[in-house]
Amino acid sequence: MESWRIPQADIEALRAARHGDPFAWLGPHPAPGGLAVRAFVPHAVRLSVLPADGGGAVALERRDEAGIFEGFLPGRALPFAYRLRAENEGGLWEVEDPFRFGPTLGPLDDHLMVEGTHRRLHERLGAHVVRHEGASGTRFAVWAPNAQRVSVVGDFNEWDGRRHPMRKRVDSGLWEVFIPGLGAGTAYKYEILGIDGTLQPLKSDPFGRGAQLRPGTASVIVDEPVFPWEDAAFLAQRAARQSPRAPISVYEVHAPSWRRHPDGRFYSWDDLVVALVPYVAWMGFTHIELMPVMEHPLDESWGYQPIGLHAPTARLGDAEGLKRFILACHQHDLGVILDWVPAHFPQDRHGLIRFDGATLYEHPDPKRGFHKGWGTATFDFGRREVAGFLASNALYWLQEFHADGLRVDAVSTMVHLDHGRAPDDWTPNEEGGTENHEAVAFLRQVNALVAEEAPGAAMFAEEATSWPGVTRAAVEGGLGFQFKWNMGWMNDTLRYVAMDPLHRRWHHNLITFGMMYAFSENFVLPLSHDEVVHGKGSLLGRLPGDDWQRFATLRAYFGMMWGHPGKKLLFMGGEIGQWREWSEARELDWWLLQFPPHQGVHGLVRELNKLFRTLPALHARDAEQEGFQWIDADDAENSVFSWLRRDGAAGPPVAVLCNLTPVPRLHHRFGLPRAGVWREVLNTDATAFGGSGMGNMGRVVAEKLPLHGQKASAQVVLPPLATIYLMLDENDQEDEGDDHAEQP
Repeated sequence: MESWRIPQADIEALRAARHGDPFAWLGPHPAPGGLAVRAFVPHAVRLSVLPADGGGAVALERRDEAGIFEGFLPGRALPFAYRLRAENEGGLWEVEDPFRFGPTLGPLDDHLMVEGTHRRLHERLGAHVVRHEGASGTRFAVWAPNAQRVSVVGDFNEWDGRRHPMRKRVDSGLWEVFIPGLGAGTAYKYEILGIDGTLQPLKSDPFGRGAQLRPGTASVIVDEPVFPWEDAAFLAQRAARQSPRAPISVYEVHAPSWRRHPDGRFYSWDDLVVALVPYVAWMGFTHIELMPVMEHPLDESWGYQPIGLHAPTARLGDAEGLKRFILACHQHDLGVILDWVPAHFPQDRHGLIRFDGATLYEHPDPKRGFHKGWGTATFDFGRREVAGFLASNALYWLQEFHADGLRVDAVSTMVHLDHGRAPDDWTPNEEGGTENHEAVAFLRQVNALVAEEAPGAAMFAEEATSWPGVTRAAVEGGLGFQFKWNMGWMNDTLRYVAMDPLHRRWHHNLITFGMMYAFSENFVLPLSHDEVVHGKGSLLGRLPGDDWQRFATLRAYFGMMWGHPGKKLLFMGGEIGQWREWSEARELDWWLLQFPPHQGVHGLVRELNKLFRTLPALHARDAEQEGFQWIDADDAENSVFSWLRRDGAAGPPVAVLCNLTPVPRLHHRFGLPRAGVWREVLNTDATAFGGSGMGNMGRVVAEKLPLHGQKASAQVVLPPLATIYLMLDENDQEDEGDDHAEQP
């Protein structure tokens, strides 16, 4: 047999899809005096090579009934461009031979992948429509170092793993192939032969930028046109807009259930551009936070069990639609925060779990790689390639979609080996402690990359423990986030307002204790989706008393929250006083806004956002001690709380006074830093908000009677279950002194 002919053993391995290196035989290969050309074209009875330079067709010999052909072309040399003409009893057709094309990745990709420092993995891996060596098609690349074979499969090749096996890059464990003729809209998966020779469940693409709508599980090739971003001015101001001294008020949204079409269909991104974006801007919020928009198989997971970390969920449209949405937000002066979930991933067979037949993305130790409480796998943060995959994914959403920040879910579970785990379900670190050093290093790496690659973007941590320095720079021993959710404030205050007012006097510290640590981090006060699910009821529904008292308490609580140090976050539905617990299966109860009590809550939240944004005293020193001073923290008997907010720049202070009982406090005297007129800039009991209308006729006058450590004091009417804000009126003063400039 001629030396250029393929051995029978290799033919059998190709036919069985068990060949370790199909590119070693298929396609054009140099041979003495010319080229040997081999092809695998199922259903073909005859096959010919059609040289691109116009030379005559050369018939190939059929070596196997499965469709393996080969032949010798004398005088030919590489590079050699050609097409294949196939024939059977049904007719003729022409195809491009994927095996004639060279690699699409290079040594630098291998090196950076193994090193875990490839910042543009999302540009190199996955499926990308390109022109390669003169042909249009799609290049694919995936990481599967333990696999014996990886193939791209789909309708285009009858889901036959023999047709488009990938070229393995031994140095990195990357596999890649260019398939000519494939374009946007094509569904595909990876067929993987595991390390033990077992065929794995078909896998969706970890870097796929599109996905089928559930229950479909395939990845989808997408177009990637240059998007016409017109938000340079917004991005240039982003760092200032998201600093600890800026007013940040976040509206948290589960996009598939904010509104629905009458027939139950999801709103698309373009629907949300028309409806959601102007609504949030009108309400006065500064940001929209989207619960995870990455593809996920289960609606009930709300996106926190993601499969396609690079694919916007097909429930709402495509990537271009999400970009139009974010651009519209920026045009309405709204920032966009995306929830990001690097803490865990589901065990769905088409996902990352045992991706190439072995533990790869998940930690190999089951006590670190699996979370029994959640039934999910957890990433191996200590593996450089995995850390690089996640870090690149973070940059992908910030750079490709112009997101203004990421809210990192479940940081507590990442940094604590034992968090949420039973005593026998975790293993200590090398020193015998509970700190996950690898996860800590990963978070520092990501936050540093974001600071460098996405200037002005902010990273928010959902961290529920007392881990020190979450918002301190990594060089100072911190994690490097810009903001941290204040879960302690949320738990304590919700517990307090859910009590019967008669009992609140005995739990006064639930409100005051938070000030012991309020300035240890840059905090966000979160009333998130987690507080209105799993039987907890809505914010309104958990409050005691009759309906009037419930609405009054909710308004007073919101007033207290917006007057408290810390940025604000409110989950959708809270602003309309939703009665029912939230469900992802239906839209919010917007019909409630026909009733005055709900209109009142709605209007109050809008007014609170307006005051928060326009009064520096309420936001400029949110994370600094100089921005807060207790007036009276000890009035437990009356369940009254009072404090001052200052802007740190000698601007007019604001006094926040809260009465958390249904008993009016008439002529209650409070210390104030300066005598003169103090305007009542907010009263949550105002009739406009659905209250009784009790108050101070818009103003109080402070006298030079020292009280509560202040130089002056005033008698104030505190309505029942209400919060009022008093602001020094510098244009209407009885005392022209400058005591207000003094800081505590």
